[in-house]
Amino acid sequence: MRTIRLLLLALLILAIPAVSLAQFGVAIVIAPPALPVYTQPLCPADGYLWTPGYWAYGDEGYFWVPGTWVIAPEVGFLWTPGYWGWGGNAYAWNEGYWGPHVGFYGGVNYGFGYGGVGYEGGYWNNGAFYYNRSVNNVNVTNIHNVYNKTVINNTTVNHVSYNGGAGGINARPTQAEETAAHEQHRPPSAMQSQHVHAASTNHALLASVNHGRPAIAATAKPAEFSGHGVVAARQAGAPYKAAENKASANRVNENKSAANKTATTRTNENKAAANKAATTRTNENKAAANKAATTRTNENKAAANKTAATRTNENKAATNKAATIRTNENKAAANKAAATRTNENKAAANKAAATRTNENKAAATRNNEKKATHSQPAAHAQPATRSQPAAHTQPATHSQPAAHAQPATHSQPAARQQAAPRPAARPESAPRPEKKAPGGKDKER
Repeated sequence: MRTIRLLLLALLILAIPAVSLAQFGVAIVIAPPALPVYTQPLCPADGYLWTPGYWAYGDEGYFWVPGTWVIAPEVGFLWTPGYWGWGGNAYAWNEGYWGPHVGFYGGVNYGFGYGGVGYEGGYWNNGAFYYNRSVNNVNVTNIHNVYNKTVINNTTVNHVSYNGGAGGINARPTQAEETAAHEQHRPPSAMQSQHVHAASTNHALLASVNHGRPAIAATAKPAEFSGHGVVAARQAGAPYKAAENKASANRVNENKSAANKTATTRTNENKAAANKAATTRTNENKAAANKAATTRTNENKAAANKTAATRTNENKAATNKAATIRTNENKAAANKAAATRTNENKAAANKAAATRTNENKAAATRNNEKKATHSQPAAHAQPATRSQPAAHTQPATHSQPAAHAQPATHSQPAARQQAAPRPAARPESAPRPEKKAPGGKDKER
């Protein structure tokens, strides 16, 4: 539980940009212990800036956050330390921040260039940080950007760790510090937050355990609490007030008990409210579901009725249309059939008339032929044609009985009396053709 609360506090610190005199977090009525006396560890490499140690507050009271060397998040940025300030009824922690200038940090003399106002530990020049060897522990063999400038502290040298209240530092921000407070800021880096978390979980860093003299007062790098880079405090900054701390611890326990009770009450109230809200939502959901179901049923019925009516009208219209089409088709078919029959009757009549005409013509032709055949008696009387007796042997005349009853062919004496010139040679008589019987059978000679 303690770890979770510290994590939440760390996240809150990261999420809220620090501004001068902007107080947040826990409010404590007991002032933090004095700053311990310790030596600054050696700067690990070029580009690291010093961030002084301070007392933070957790579930078990104050604990020490060791000072450490940190790489600046951006070239040209400097660190403004956080500080405790009295707000009239409690002490509140003002978070430190990164910015182009050092702002107000409560007038607290953290040492190593942070004498209470500004920073005398170094400066940026053309992208490189120059260290003041008079206040910083720098190895000049590895780091060449160094200089020496004596720092004159115009404030009373003490180890008070807070501003205002009983025994606190009476300091107010200058105009330059006010201006710096409104510049572009960045919150503590991820490594700094990890450093604070590691300190909060180290039992030896509790003020109630080390009595203001922590065994890990400073480190060469963030969150490295072991090794040759760890520096222990030489002494406490002031006598540790155990009685006040005990009273503070009692108040902490009372606050915890009250907080737990309040939390339990809120939990029960929240549960009751949640149950009531859930019941209300359930009833509302049921009512809404029933209403929606009824609405859907009515809508479905109306839609079904409308659809049925539409289908009925469509069916009627389709039936009427189909009937009309069939009537028109029947009429057209009847008219076409009638026209076809008329044309066929006309054609048949014309054909029959033409046939009768042709038959009549043929009959007339036969009659004419018959007449012509019976009206030519000279066929036997031409002497020049005596060699052609076929005039008496026309087969077509045997089918007519009257053909044998024509005596005119033998009784024309004038035809026989005409003497034709006698030919030089008598031609052979042509064979006389056989006569057929009237019934169509050959008649024996």
